[in-house]
Amino acid sequence: MTALRITDLVFRWPRQAACLDIQGFELAAGERVFLHGASGSGKSTLLGLLGGVALPQAGRIELLGTDITRLSSRARDRFRADHIGFLFQQFNLLPWLPAIDNVLLPCTFSARRRERAGADPRAEAERMLRHLDLQPESWRKPAGELSVGQQQRVAAARALIGRPEILIADEPTSALDAERQQVFIDLLLQESAAVGAALVFVSHDQRLAGHFDRSVALHEINTAATESVT
Repeated sequence: MTALRITDLVFRWPRQAACLDIQGFELAAGERVFLHGASGSGKSTLLGLLGGVALPQAGRIELLGTDITRLSSRARDRFRADHIGFLFQQFNLLPWLPAIDNVLLPCTFSARRRERAGADPRAEAERMLRHLDLQPESWRKPAGELSVGQQQRVAAARALIGRPEILIADEPTSALDAERQQVFIDLLLQESAAVGAALVFVSHDQRLAGHFDRSVALHEINTAATESVT
């Protein structure tokens, strides 16, 4: 099964030349891909398209067999909530909300994720936090009171809960030193494998590539000029 297929994708910002022109790219179900490129190469733009936040001017983006470019805005939001787990560089946690309630947010927005989390989603959230090495005394603290490393683990659990078929990680280790990067990536790969998620891990740090099934440089699949991409 193919988790992701891009065909003849073209995207340009208003009054600019195309910044993404990708003839083809595929990601198999359960595959872990390391996507790298320099700052300004279009990585974040591509992730926005994969999540259905933006639409291309041309081409197809098929996720789990569904061309999301043909969905309405509301349907794209629903598809994203049901099938995609996001792990952001800045984590995007709600700072006043307890850590465990941050993890459970996808189960609030998606009945499908809630069902796939099992009979007791809170117990599943606790299991994931424990497996990601976050101690129980931190679970009920507001997320804003946690350390960067703790917040990172909360964000990973939130992305993974409810067994999304696709996991997208955007520079999630950029704030960590090398030792903590290693530990976190090992944990992330273990958990993504446990839920069977295909993983697109985006970073500019090519030293991390060896942990993944495949490494892809964005400039290898993107034929557009990217000087103005952010």
